[in-house]
Amino acid sequence: MSVAKKASHPSSTSMHTTFPTRTVVVLGGSYGGSRAAQVLAKGMPQGWRVVLVDRNSHMNHVYNFPRYAVLAGHEHKAFIPYNNFPTSSLSDIPSCSSHVRVQATIISIDDHRITLSPNLPGSQQSYVDLEFDYAIYALGSHLPQPIDLWSHQKEGIMKSSLEPSEIPTYGGTKAEGISSLQERQKRVEAARFVLVVGGGALGIQFASDIAALYPQKHVTLLHSRRRLLPKFDDAMHEEALQGLQELNVRVILGERLDFESLQRTSATQGSSEPRVVRTLSGQEISADLLLLCTGQTPNTGLLSDMDPRAVSPDTGLAHVLRTMQLCVPPPSFEPHKLRADDVLHCLKKLTLDTEEEVEQSDLSPSSLSVARTDIPATSPHSSTETLVEPYLCQKTLYPNIFVVGDAADAFDAIKAGHTSYYQAEVAARNILRFIPRDEKVGIAAGDDLGSELEEYVPGPPAIKVTLGMTKSVYEVDGVVGTKTDGVEDLNVAVMWAARGMRNVTEEEMFE
Repeated sequence: MSVAKKASHPSSTSMHTTFPTRTVVVLGGSYGGSRAAQVLAKGMPQGWRVVLVDRNSHMNHVYNFPRYAVLAGHEHKAFIPYNNFPTSSLSDIPSCSSHVRVQATIISIDDHRITLSPNLPGSQQSYVDLEFDYAIYALGSHLPQPIDLWSHQKEGIMKSSLEPSEIPTYGGTKAEGISSLQERQKRVEAARFVLVVGGGALGIQFASDIAALYPQKHVTLLHSRRRLLPKFDDAMHEEALQGLQELNVRVILGERLDFESLQRTSATQGSSEPRVVRTLSGQEISADLLLLCTGQTPNTGLLSDMDPRAVSPDTGLAHVLRTMQLCVPPPSFEPHKLRADDVLHCLKKLTLDTEEEVEQSDLSPSSLSVARTDIPATSPHSSTETLVEPYLCQKTLYPNIFVVGDAADAFDAIKAGHTSYYQAEVAARNILRFIPRDEKVGIAAGDDLGSELEEYVPGPPAIKVTLGMTKSVYEVDGVVGTKTDGVEDLNVAVMWAARGMRNVTEEEMFE
């Protein structure tokens, strides 16, 4: 959510490209990136193009992954075609003059250049360098293991001895994604005792879906805090806890998993006895299947490689201005003097950060907190007034690079799909303001496209969490409530419609 405030236009460096067509690259095609590309494409003048880069062939609707990793028959619906952007091969990108999408892996980013590689290992296609005038970095975060289709590529990732290794290798195609979710369904079906670690939205959704679909299974939810969904109203915790208990989920709060017990645990061949793991306090939990629903980290490594000053060493988040521009102050820049309100905000931020460092791994599941497909066409106004950005920066060395979504340290905004969506709108509109006004097309009459840029202000937290197949709990504008109108596929057709495919049939969702 954002409020259209005005900010002074930061001084920018001269921008150029070696190609006749000037380029805006959007890195990442999920909720924020796809919205940014859409806004840019509608407002671009002649001679400009949008290049949308994503390593997946289809948009991954990750908020439905927990349900589709448990319930069979709907997994294909989570992979939505990029029908609104024509596809180009990697080798043709430099010479293409129209808006295009390319499936590729981003190897590096510089202030005016990205390097791309083909997804497939052993491909004969070489790396491609692409120069750009502006960039929107919307690469989000690395997802927790149970829904991370790319986890096979990560080194040093914590893997439980309780998790089999049959998950197929994923290279970014819809067929591979379907296969990966189907393999997860089989693992859930085969387990008698399931342990879900993490009391955010992801953990709650997994635990409640498994318990609802398989009431004979023993499902345990372990959370290190005393409250579920700790970033939201107390009533959210109470409703979520009640919903889990109604499904006979064993909920253990205020306890941490002893990861050493995973290595010591092994089932005797042919034994009918369940495996047992322990908490740090010694409490035993039976578990044939372990789902670690914590550990989500910002995907900002490319920015850090470009300029280590761009990323916080503590949180891994990218520093941004309220205009959503990447914030790295010039060497000669002197921060403005602190006002009394600035000091109060910084003290508040310090207090929050100190509390959250202890439980940082448990904050990540709340990233999965979008009110799924209830995304309006325009940004609503916020009732939240944030005093000043925590990273006091008014000018930047990278005025042409914008960062949105889970990768951005965006003034205490929750990490969610709808948050990324609204931040992307601000970033895209600001890029359109940079382009000379007489080149504009498709901008509403009366829009002020002068030298001022729009600022992002986060709104109040909003979330919807399923509690089994039909029940859900939500918080919107400070109001907490429950619904019992849920359907198996989570109304996924609404998201397909938002992607330009209205009235899509079941058959068409296999495309």
